[in-house]
Amino acid sequence: MVKEVGRKLIAQNKKARHDFSIEDVFECGLALTGTEVKSLRLGRASLIDGFAMVRDGELWLSGVHIPEYTEATWTNHAPRRDRKLLVHRKELDRLTATMKEGGLTLIPLSLYFKDGKAKIELAVARGKKTHDKRAALLERQAGREVDREISRRQSGKAGGR
Repeated sequence: MVKEVGRKLIAQNKKARHDFSIEDVFECGLALTGTEVKSLRLGRASLIDGFAMVRDGELWLSGVHIPEYTEATWTNHAPRRDRKLLVHRKELDRLTATMKEGGLTLIPLSLYFKDGKAKIELAVARGKKTHDKRAALLERQAGREVDREISRRQSGKAGGR
């Protein structure tokens, strides 16, 4: 049997970068059951309400929805159960110290298979205020308009509107 190589994206939390300012990003593994892995291989998951927390010296992922595997019987999993995250002790100690700072949260950015193993990309993030979101949106729109104007001038279609 051929071993999987590379990275296959399953789910992405696109609103995370809009709602939070990302300070640090790291990768960790997931402790999953068989039906969860099969459901993920079908590309089904949602990270929208997900977050991670340190509990009893371990890192746990909550709120991530992995739907039940349709072909399974009584061995199926609970879709929104807490899942243990696999990280090195040094990373966990560093995370615990960072989280004590206050105002920070751990949010999942993406869920993917890397060389056949399920991985999740977590971010240490700080929540944005509404005016910060608006400022970022205006900045992005201004950048798009500048790029559009540059491409228009380079293509020789310079002219008034």
